Amino acid sequence: MSLDSDVIVDRRRIRRKLTFWRVVAGLVAIAAIVTVGAIATRSGPAALTTSGSIARVNIEGLIRSDQQRVEALERLEKSSHAAVIVHINSPGGTTAGSEQLYDALVRLKAKKPLVVVVEGLAASGGYITAMAADHIVARQSSLVGSIGVLFQFPNFTELMKTVGVKVEEVKSSPLKAAPNGFEPTSPEARAALDALVKDSYAWFRGLVKERRGMDEVLLEKVADGRVFTGRQAVELKLVDQLGDEKAAVAWLVAEKKIKSDLPVRDFKLTPQFGDLTFLRAAASIAFDALGLSSIARQIEQAGVAQAVDQLALDGMLALWRPAATN
Repeated sequence: MSLDSDVIVDRRRIRRKLTFWRVVAGLVAIAAIVTVGAIATRSGPAALTTSGSIARVNIEGLIRSDQQRVEALERLEKSSHAAVIVHINSPGGTTAGSEQLYDALVRLKAKKPLVVVVEGLAASGGYITAMAADHIVARQSSLVGSIGVLFQFPNFTELMKTVGVKVEEVKSSPLKAAPNGFEPTSPEARAALDALVKDSYAWFRGLVKERRGMDEVLLEKVADGRVFTGRQAVELKLVDQLGDEKAAVAWLVAEKKIKSDLPVRDFKLTPQFGDLTFLRAAASIAFDALGLSSIARQIEQAGVAQAVDQLALDGMLALWRPAATN
C-alpha cells in the first residue's frame, strides 16, 4: 500500500471518529435539555425560586382558558412565597378564560396575600382578573374597565352573492349552527345570541358590584362598556390606589404584615422554558449541526403553528377593542 493510500485511510478513520463524537455530543446536549425541561415542567417554577420572597406574576395579552396556567397558580399556593403581586396588562379575552383565571386567583388569595398592579391595561376580561384581589393598584394613565360582553361574527352573505356561491345545509333545528355567516341572521338567532350576551353581562355586573362594593347608581355609571384612566378609576371605585409595584409592596407590609425587606421574584405561569421555545431552538440548532436540516425546519415550523393557533379566540368575549383610526 502506498503512502498516499495510508494517508487517505487515516483521514477517513479520523473523519468517522469525529462524526461519531459529534453525534454523541449532540445527543447528549439534547438529552440534557430535555431532562432539565422535564424537571421544570413537573416541579414548576416554584422549585427554582428561593423561599422568603414575594412572587411576581405577569398576566399579559389575550386571556383564554389555560389549564397549565391554573396548575402553575396551584403550585404557587403551595410554595414558600409570602405574598403575590399580579401585574396585569391585558385587553381581556374569552369570558370563560377570564372566569377560569379569576377563580384560580381567588383560590390563591385564600392561601396568600394578593395584590394587583395594573400596568398599561386591565380591560374587560383583564378587569375580571384584577377583581380577584382585595386591593388594586393602577398607574395614573392606565386604562381600566370596559365592563361588558361581546359576541362578534363575520357575515359573508353579500360577498357570496357577488361571487355566485351558495351554501346548502341540512340541520336538525332552526337555531343549530346559527348564526353561520353564510346567510342573513334570523330574528330568532339574534334573540338567542342577545340572551347569551345579556346573561354573561349580568354575571359580570354582579361580580363588579360584589367585589367593588358598588351601589346600583355607581354601577350603571361604570358598566356601560367604556374604559377609564387610573385617575378616573380611583374616583369610581374601580381601583383602590394609584401607584406601581412599590405601592403594592407597601400595602402588603401595612395591611398584611409582610416583611418589608422581602425581595420580589418572578414566578412564571408556564414551565421554566416558557412554551419550550428554548428547547425547540436548541434542538433545532443541534439537528441542523448534525446535518438534519429538514428535521430542524419542522421543529421551527411547529413553533410558528403554535403561535398562529394562539390567535384564535372561541366563544363569548370579554374583550376591549379600541376603534381603528383612519
